[in-house]
Amino acid sequence: MQHQPPRRLLAIVPAWNEQATIASVVAEVRRTLPDADVLVVNDGSTDDTSAIARAAGATVLDLPVNLGVGGAMRAGYTYAYRADYDRTVQLDADGQHDPGGVAELARVMDAEAADIVIGARFAGVGDYTVRGPRRWTMRLLSAVLSRVTGTRLTDTTSGLKLCARPAIRLFTSNYPAEYLGDTIESIVIASRAGLRIRQVGVAMRPRAGGRPSHSPVKAAVFLGRAVLALVVALSRPREPVPGGPDA
Repeated sequence: MQHQPPRRLLAIVPAWNEQATIASVVAEVRRTLPDADVLVVNDGSTDDTSAIARAAGATVLDLPVNLGVGGAMRAGYTYAYRADYDRTVQLDADGQHDPGGVAELARVMDAEAADIVIGARFAGVGDYTVRGPRRWTMRLLSAVLSRVTGTRLTDTTSGLKLCARPAIRLFTSNYPAEYLGDTIESIVIASRAGLRIRQVGVAMRPRAGGRPSHSPVKAAVFLGRAVLALVVALSRPREPVPGGPDA
């Protein structure tokens, strides 16, 4: 059988009980990124997220239980790798990520031969702010991870990421499922595997509907969990990209 050329871009949308927003998110991605395919990873939702996403035109990968964003994204990366996509972009199911910013992420990926480009909320674009311990923690994380990666990072917990084929391949087998591991720890894993990481300033929009997945109580312990995630990440051994360089 003749090998088909890789498809350019897969937009991966992890979703847990996002029936209020998923249709509009899928529609906007299809409109804004007409050359991309859309995969909604239904993370064990108990509402109509799956059916609504399918009706909106997305391919849906249904997980039988809720694994969290990390587990959902690992499933998405595995799907993308097996289906020969050469780039993926992660977008939130609540409408906070603007798919219109993906073009700039792609431009930087091309210009700097990057394997991962992060859409950063604290890089001079938009007016998204955080205060108090959360802000101090993000500054600490950014300082440490900037040294680890050898590039300036200002938003190490962003969920908006464009990944090239080597990162997709790595994340099929090395993508943390723990809270904050999917952002903080994944950056360390990628850097220690020799991947090139960059960032682009993006504007964050208000949630379009539904409820935030993290309660105020969970937000209050962000400091401790973020520091723990960083310690775990830095204690990990170096992980080469499975199978070596990807053709």
